[in-house]
This record gives sequence, structure tokens and C-alpha cells, in this order.
Amino acid sequence: MNSIIRVDKLEKSFKDKKALDGITFNVYEGEILCFLGPNGAGKSTTINILTTALDSDGGDIYFNDRKVIRNNREYKSFLGIVPQDLAIYEEISAERNVAFFAALYGLKGNELKTKVDEALKFVGLLDKKRDKVKTFSGGMKRRLNIACAIAHNPKIIIMDEPTVGIDPQSRNHILNSIKELRKQGATIIYTTHYMEEVEEISTRIIIVDNGKLIAEGTKEELKEKLADEKLFTVEIEDGKSFDCQKLYKIEGTKNVELKEGLLKISVLKGIENLDKIIAMLIGNAVKIKNITSEAESLEMVFLKLTGRTLRD
Repeated sequence: MNSIIRVDKLEKSFKDKKALDGITFNVYEGEILCFLGPNGAGKSTTINILTTALDSDGGDIYFNDRKVIRNNREYKSFLGIVPQDLAIYEEISAERNVAFFAALYGLKGNELKTKVDEALKFVGLLDKKRDKVKTFSGGMKRRLNIACAIAHNPKIIIMDEPTVGIDPQSRNHILNSIKELRKQGATIIYTTHYMEEVEEISTRIIIVDNGKLIAEGTKEELKEKLADEKLFTVEIEDGKSFDCQKLYKIEGTKNVELKEGLLKISVLKGIENLDKIIAMLIGNAVKIKNITSEAESLEMVFLKLTGRTLRD
């Protein structure tokens, strides 16, 4: 993979608090990089430095192997920024909003009109182009916010919690749009407080806490590396007469729960004991209908790393 952005030993402090403590990572061309961390971890500070809205105290950012300096016009021309707080004007139309932001990147004339229509069509708002934004729902405003960021066809799109406070239909539309943007060649840096979004769209994940990078990889890699348990779910026909506590006698069994015909057994990773579990169930006349296996959830991995949930 080609590195399009390289962040090298970034540091930032606010008064006596160190927000970033030498954070280093790469952003690879064509990926959806989900940038995660609990509140106060340093992710918003990193995003603000990446967008050049904030200066760092130390370290560097490189774009295509060239150092980025403040107000670097070339670098900024390749960026599309979807901020957490809506950056749109309520009293004018959707069309005029997108045209205003696209014009800042030098678009004009017929090209500007074409790109505005394309952006509004992409987010499903072309039929609302002449409506004032104040008449829009929260989800429509979020989608318009994205249209304003992509009309100039940016190479890198930075999205800071773009689905906060919207309905499920609009959230699904935005997530599908993000995957489509990647197919069209964009690189996306994405922050969120919803782990289910990370599961759906991420191609790679970076987790930060206390201003430091503490883990990175695909969701599958993080689960494999960091999870210390796996879960077996055994669907049984009638287990009322079976004493589930017997399963604790099997090496590696950590937790057992029986509820509504589903026997959930968590076992320590690295200990292969499914054959012993099956043998015990059969030996106790428990009829097995189905067995599934899964690793710990990404949410559990995150909790173990940071001691906090993503929404804390």
C-alpha cells in the first residue's frame, strides 16, 4: 500500500495537559481509516492538526512524502473536510451552500454548476437543491455537509463523527456513501463513537488513548491479537435437566450461560476444548441443534485496551 499521509511524532499540549505525546502513523491510499479513542484521548486534536486548523507543538505531517506546512494550499486542495459541527448556512438553499464551498477550491462557471449537482445527487438531495436548509431534517443537513466537502473531488476526505444525532436511514445512506467514495478512489479518515459503524466500513483501525497510539490494524487483526477469549454458542433442544456448571470442569472454560435454548460458553483463546464440550453434552443426553463460534467483539477489545467504552 502507498502511504499518502505520514504523521511523525506529533505533539500538542494545552496548558499543563499533553493532548498528543509523539503519535506516529500512516494513512494509506484508498483506505477507510477509522480513528478511535475515548473522549479526551487525542483524536480530535490529531484531526484538527491534519486539517491544518491547529498547529502542533512538535512533529511533522507529510503528504506524498513532502512536509506539510501551515496554510499549504496544495495539501488543502486535496482535502475534503466534514466537521462534527455542521458547517452550512441555514437561510440559503442547498445548491448555494455547496456552490459556496466548492468555489473556495477554485471551481466556477459550468464546472461549478456540474460539480454542485453531482455532489447533491450523490448524497440524495438533488431534488431539494433549491430548498432552504432550515427546512431540512437533521439527517439531510448531515448529508448536505458531506456534499459541501466532496464537490471539488478531494483525494482525502476527513470525517469527524458525521452521523451524530441522525436517524438510522440517514446513517445507512451516509455509510453506503462512504464505501462508494472509496470505490471512486478517495481515501477516508473517519472518527465515530459508534462501534457498529467501524465494523461496517473500516478497512483499518487506529486506537489512541492519552495522546498515544495504542493499537492499529484491521478489525480482524485487532480481534485476533488482542482478544483473549472466544465464544461458542450451542443451540440445544432441551437442556433443562443438564447442570451447566459441569462445563467448568473442562479446561479453558471461563463462563457459561444458558438462556432460551442457547448455551453460551466463553473459553480462553489458545485452548481447544470444543470436542470436550460436545462430548460432555452428548454424554448428558443434551441434543445439539447447531454450534457457532465467534471472537470477542471489537467493542470488548476496545474496552480492554482503554478501560472505557467508545462512548465514555
